[in-house]
Amino acid sequence: MTIRFFSVPSHQVAVPPQALSAGERVEPEPQAREVVERALMGAEFRDMRARDRLRSLLSPEHRTALPALDARSGPPAIFAQPPHDLPALLRMADQLDGLARQDEGERALVWRCQGCQTRYAVPVALARSVSIPCERCSQTVDLDPAKALGEEALIDPFHGAINRTRRELATFFREAMARGWPVLVCDANG
Repeated sequence: MTIRFFSVPSHQVAVPPQALSAGERVEPEPQAREVVERALMGAEFRDMRARDRLRSLLSPEHRTALPALDARSGPPAIFAQPPHDLPALLRMADQLDGLARQDEGERALVWRCQGCQTRYAVPVALARSVSIPCERCSQTVDLDPAKALGEEALIDPFHGAINRTRRELATFFREAMARGWPVLVCDANG
């Protein structure tokens, strides 16, 4: 199950979302429910934890008469509505960015073996020009910082997804509030 946040102009909230053009709706990439809940952990919205607010809005007891986003989605609930929720949502966006920065982890340079594509990552602080034999195919891998494929955080992929979701949601919340549009949320299958 995935969670979908989206935002539409206030006067369009009761209009079926499929009838809206792309410019009339702002929506971050839908994410798995577990990732969204973990991303919201530690953030607060008004006087409650953001994760608890999300859970209560998506509970079966909190059904709304608003039209579903599409055939695979449940009815949306209003997560935040301007102008009263503007300061709380912006504070929450700042908290999400802060949590992502805090959990980001150490940065590393990344290389791949030319023979078998085995990935090698070395913390930036320890990176220097050196050649090593690949642990899989024994071909020489040149760990020259100038030839690195890129730089990334040394964290597991699930934590990386949580931090990406935090940043996406923070950007989305700021955009929705800058436009003065309410933020809606719904469960989606698919």
